[in-house]
Amino acid sequence: MLAGEEVIDKFPLVGIYGGTFDPIHYGHLRIAEELLDFTGLKRMIFVPSGAPRLRAAPAASRGHRAAMVQLAIQDNNRFALDEREINRPGISTTVQSLREYRCELGENTALCFVLGIDAFIKIDQWSEWRMLFNLCHLIVVGRPGFVSIDDEKNLPAAIRKEYSVRHAEDADDLARQPSGCIYTARTSLLEISASHIRSLISAGKSIRYLLPESVSEYIKSNRLYTGNL
Repeated sequence: MLAGEEVIDKFPLVGIYGGTFDPIHYGHLRIAEELLDFTGLKRMIFVPSGAPRLRAAPAASRGHRAAMVQLAIQDNNRFALDEREINRPGISTTVQSLREYRCELGENTALCFVLGIDAFIKIDQWSEWRMLFNLCHLIVVGRPGFVSIDDEKNLPAAIRKEYSVRHAEDADDLARQPSGCIYTARTSLLEISASHIRSLISAGKSIRYLLPESVSEYIKSNRLYTGNL
C-alpha cells in the first residue's frame, strides 16, 4: 500500500456543502461532482440552510428547498441530503453544524466545508469564524464575476492572514489532518445563479437546462417564485 493511501485511509474526506439552494441548480451539482472526482472526497452532504444570519430570508420555504435538493441528488449515491439546519429553530450558524458533525464523525474524519469565493471573502463576518479551522478544512470554489483568491490583496486583512498560513497547494494535503487548511479548487464556472432562475420564473421565462427537470417540475407544480422577486 502506498503511503498516500495510508494517509487517506486515516483521514477520509467528507464534503459539507451548505447554502440556501433557492433553488438548487446545475452550478451547485457540477461543483459537487467535480470535487468528488478531483479532491478525494468520499461523499458530499448537501445542507440547506434554515434561517441565515447574514442574508435575507430565502424565497422558498425550508421544506420546499430541502425537497428540491432531494430531487436533484436522488440519482447520485455519492450525494446526501442533511436537513439538520432546515429542522433547527431560529437562526442557523455553520459553526454549530460543524460542531455536530465533528461529534458525530469523530476526530479521524477530515471535514471539508465547501463555499464560494463570494462567501469566503466575507467569512470574518460569520459567527465564531476562526473556530471553523478547528473543525474543518475550507474548500473555496470560484464564482463567475467574483475576484480571484489567487491575488491575496483581494482579501480583507484578517482573512488574508489566515489564508497565508493555511493555504494548501494540493488536495492531498487535506487528507493529512482533520481540519485547518484552506484549499482553492478549480471547478467549472457555470454562469448559473439561483437569483437569475427566480427572476426568469417571475417573468414567465423558461428555466430549462439550468437545473434538473425534476426540480423544474417541482417548482412548477408548487408555483414557487412566481411573484415579484
